[in-house]
Amino acid sequence: MKTTFTIGIDYGTDSVRALVVNNQTGENIGTAVHYYERWKQGLFCNPSISQFRQHPLDYLEGLEGAIKGALDGVSEEIKKNIVGISVDTTGSTPVAVDENGTPLALLPDFADNPNGMFILWKDHTANAEAEEINHLAHGWEVDFTKYVGGIYSSEWFWAKILRTLRVDESIREKAFSWVEHCDWISAVLTGNTNPLTLKRSRCAAGHKAMWHEEFEGLPSEEFLTKLDPLLTGLRGRLFRNTFTSDQSMGQISEEWATKLGLSTNVIIGVGAFDCHMGAVGAEIEPYDFVRVMGTSTCDMLIAPNEEIGHLLIKGICGQVDGSIIPNMLGMEAGQSAYGDYYAWFQRVITEPVRELLGEKAADELAQKLIPYLSEKASLLPVSENDPVATDWINGRRTPDANHELKASLMGLNLGTDAVKLFKMIVEATAFGSKAIVDRFINEGVPIKQVIAIGGVAKKSPFVMQTLSDVLNMPIKVASSDQACALGAAMNASVAAGVYPTLQAAQKAMGSGFDAHYEPRAEYVEIYQKLYLKYQSLGHFIEKQ
Repeated sequence: MKTTFTIGIDYGTDSVRALVVNNQTGENIGTAVHYYERWKQGLFCNPSISQFRQHPLDYLEGLEGAIKGALDGVSEEIKKNIVGISVDTTGSTPVAVDENGTPLALLPDFADNPNGMFILWKDHTANAEAEEINHLAHGWEVDFTKYVGGIYSSEWFWAKILRTLRVDESIREKAFSWVEHCDWISAVLTGNTNPLTLKRSRCAAGHKAMWHEEFEGLPSEEFLTKLDPLLTGLRGRLFRNTFTSDQSMGQISEEWATKLGLSTNVIIGVGAFDCHMGAVGAEIEPYDFVRVMGTSTCDMLIAPNEEIGHLLIKGICGQVDGSIIPNMLGMEAGQSAYGDYYAWFQRVITEPVRELLGEKAADELAQKLIPYLSEKASLLPVSENDPVATDWINGRRTPDANHELKASLMGLNLGTDAVKLFKMIVEATAFGSKAIVDRFINEGVPIKQVIAIGGVAKKSPFVMQTLSDVLNMPIKVASSDQACALGAAMNASVAAGVYPTLQAAQKAMGSGFDAHYEPRAEYVEIYQKLYLKYQSLGHFIEKQ
């Protein structure tokens, strides 16, 4: 077999990464990361109201910078044999576009308007709109939320669109359609961003836009118009069909081929969300529970349709045929904050240092703080009388989405120091993970094994051991620290015709596993008692 290569592009919250992969061996040939300039400055965001927007120029500059960086030093022979590129992104991250598919923030009149930018996954400004969608759907003749866990989230497509149309007349007048980030950036590479003809991701549409074949596509025009007349006619300017990520979006445009120094024969694959392609990169098999552990978590499961397809699993982020692996039911859950929770605690400690002692001292402390806290916390005893916290500092994604919820801590006293607080926070994120695992099992979906990928999984043994103890399950950590980009490259290899199936691509290109955590029997029973306290605290907070 001729040696060929693909490029996986992984758009994260803070940066975009490009990975050049040997399709026959899975070897990493080149990689680079580009950090978003505007995002790094905190532009267009207001955390106090959960507004998080990203400028399309950050994405375009990142695309070019990351790919060129990954190709720097790669031989011309390898460049000539790059056959495919696929993209994964955060999501739901939609943007308003004009008739040409141009995000409105790329037009002069909207260049500094956050409502014309991509609305990031963790933007929760549409909580009220999500609640309206749920109220209407649950009383409609067809419950359009039934394949997304029965609860629509403010993190998703329709809630964000409706909120934006309501608050910004200028966007309302100019927006022709709306496009997910994973669809738009893939379309940019092909040169066809026409919102009526570009191929839309099955993954994005099924999990976030309530697309399903049973509904003949998106929720009905009658439903959307009843929800708000501002949505009248939009369904017809969106899409009917969706495509799995092993399929081709089209060939790279001459403009982008020239810009990147690649052949015009390169195939661009249909995009998807980062966690779904990460599951592919982690070599997911039926009933594996794959945790993508970063600023938040996304949890992936796949199962044969004939075994699980009849179930409607309550309180998750959707069940979609082919969203991860074609012809398999893909299921998604997750937590709205994981690494973000640890980062928040780090800022609580370091920001006064920044103000009092300066940038250098604060930055040095920030680098050392989490490793220090982790090491010290790992030495603490675990007792059923320990204080507990909830993990909802950015709301709750699953089980049962509720982004109005706030984090809480119970049982503090004058002996509670920074290390003990950090231990509580780590345990809270593990308890939130257990709630998700329990939901799947209680809904009839067995879990065969747990696989972890992402920055937290690779960098924090204390967090991973705590998670294993709380779940009472072994955890394997994928060797690749770029599993999402690797999964994108695997999808690109199938879209480009190198492999007939994703399973074949996984077998050839997979990285294996390099860490293994086993639950410690002496902690399991104690954590079960602390988990009951976590649940009790959570019930109390919800009632408030």
